[in-house]
Amino acid sequence: MRSTFKAFLISFILVVPVTAQAAPADPVNVIVADHEGAPGSFKLVGHSPLDGRGMNAALAVHGDYAYVGSRTDGGAKPSGNGVKVVDVSDPANPEVVSMIGAPHQDNEGETSRELRIWPEKDLLIVMNLGSNCGEIHACSPRRVDDNFRFYDISGENAAAPKFVSEYVPSVNPHEMYLWDDPRRAGRALIFLSTPGGNTQLLVTDISQAAKGKFTELSKQGFVVGDPGNDNRLHSLTVTPDGNRAYFGYLEAGFMVADTTDYAKGVRKPEVRLITPPADAPNWAEEVGPGAHSAVPLFGSDYALVTDEVYGEALRPLDSGGCPWGWTRILDVKNPKKPKVVAEYKLPQNDPDFCSTDVPRATSSYSAHNPTATEHLAFLTWHSGGLQAIDVSNPKKPAQAAEFIPDPLLVVEQEDPVLSSGQDKVVMWSFPVIQDGLIYVVDLRNGLFILEYEGPFEKEVEKTGFLEGNSNRGDAVELGKL
Repeated sequence: MRSTFKAFLISFILVVPVTAQAAPADPVNVIVADHEGAPGSFKLVGHSPLDGRGMNAALAVHGDYAYVGSRTDGGAKPSGNGVKVVDVSDPANPEVVSMIGAPHQDNEGETSRELRIWPEKDLLIVMNLGSNCGEIHACSPRRVDDNFRFYDISGENAAAPKFVSEYVPSVNPHEMYLWDDPRRAGRALIFLSTPGGNTQLLVTDISQAAKGKFTELSKQGFVVGDPGNDNRLHSLTVTPDGNRAYFGYLEAGFMVADTTDYAKGVRKPEVRLITPPADAPNWAEEVGPGAHSAVPLFGSDYALVTDEVYGEALRPLDSGGCPWGWTRILDVKNPKKPKVVAEYKLPQNDPDFCSTDVPRATSSYSAHNPTATEHLAFLTWHSGGLQAIDVSNPKKPAQAAEFIPDPLLVVEQEDPVLSSGQDKVVMWSFPVIQDGLIYVVDLRNGLFILEYEGPFEKEVEKTGFLEGNSNRGDAVELGKL
């Protein structure tokens, strides 16, 4: 999700001299989704309301179990704000079988915001944030150190994870990418965006997590963008081979970086920007806070970038409001000078909608987290549900399918800035594909298991495992396309 640190918007005008020799900018195709004309659809296979608690967060899936974190901290909620463990052995009937609670989860002052699984070591990784557990997350005023807790999910522990170790990073993280080394068994790294610190990127070796040993390989900051803007690294993804990273740098835009030092395992590794900050494509002056998440489109020289923008309630912080945020596709064939070639929007992302619609102070029709196959991208889009986008022609993305669930009548806790108004759907997590089915979490309405039918459906059917925030499963082979 978008960082909640307050950012003060500085308006500016960039004056570019025009000469007779100036080449016109390449056209950017803007596609507005038309659900009625979409060629595909989603079939609801199974649903768990997760005890109707609301304020759900990240998702991790492995075998017969799914694990779902909480967007808020521990408290007196009857159903608990720990990590829910869901038996998905029968995808049509997912069932909550346990919850990781106190003393390791469901604690005051921290939110279990992100989850990953490292199957090679049978470890569930839970990133708990105290630094990003504030008023908009309905957290208590208490603050605790950000931390990562590791759990054994081997055998019977899969249904009741067993605490193994804890890592407290030297800089507070915001989002993470799990990179499982495809060449060296037993080696895994986590790449952490650290937008609240003096540095912006922390890379940690978690290979010995089972022994409680963690090695911080590097901490780096980069001088990027106009110093008056919100130039923080919000999130990043790493190509499956570990050689490149794609940065979502908020108002500093989108950049490509060289991460080969980490793939090679050299001593004292460094991340090196390939895209000069002055040439980073940047659209923050158009709408919202800028680049949020970025993923490669496999088998092509393109990347997909999302913007996350909250509702009108956060407009005083220059962080929200209609027309919210959408998706852009960038040509990265020349990583030194990426360029936007297409935009994909929902009808609610049209500025004309803003002038005719009723106020939506606590709603967001914004793109959020993407997972891509070879020709499809699946994106959670807050109140716009789950979008399937045909990216077989990256310059002309097209809506393939859309899923907007029927919301629960009531939940224990509404999200203060995303579901407390008239819109009660908030699709949020990175979609996870396992054995041909798509798993996705709605902050308010729980876990959904879906079957996609439409263009390139065979790509999904044959997928064993894929998620946008790690290189687990099929990602390594897709990265070779």
